[in-house]
Amino acid sequence: MNLSELTDKIYAEGVEKGNAEAREIVEKAQAQAADIIAQAQKKAAAIESEAAVKAADLDKKTRAELKLYAEQSVNAVKTEITNLLADKIASDSVKAATADAKFMQSLIAKLAEQMGKEGDVVIEAKDAEALKKYFAANAKGLLEKGVKIEEVKGIKTDFTIQPAKGGYKLAFGDAEFIAYFKEMLRPQLVEELF
Repeated sequence: MNLSELTDKIYAEGVEKGNAEAREIVEKAQAQAADIIAQAQKKAAAIESEAAVKAADLDKKTRAELKLYAEQSVNAVKTEITNLLADKIASDSVKAATADAKFMQSLIAKLAEQMGKEGDVVIEAKDAEALKKYFAANAKGLLEKGVKIEEVKGIKTDFTIQPAKGGYKLAFGDAEFIAYFKEMLRPQLVEELF
């Protein structure tokens, strides 16, 4: 064997050995790449699953909050409508009744008569003179039994009635009647409206 053949043989063996090592390196790299891809796909699936669970939970919570908000809004509107109507009905009705001086004087006389059964009564009024005239014309016996009518300027209500010796005191006027009738109207209005 000559040198050239020997060189070719060594060269061929070296190339073959190099090619074998290169194939082995490529195969290892491909196996590692496949493993990395599989792990990445696993992580991506886990992230996607977790995101889907979080999105479903957020959707559920959002829908529940929207439903609650909608219900609260509807109830607030119902309450506001009821309050507006009760205010209007009570205010208009009470103002019409209290504007009728004869009606109010008659009402005061009846209250004074009932309270007078327990003793003397004091009535404080913004316009005591008109009330005294009414009592003198229509309920003179009450004045003789101890009903006392006094004029009081600056009282918040139109009338107050109380026993002469103290005790409980009934105060009423537009605001008190309106508040009373609004409370009476409210449940009935809610039932009729809604």
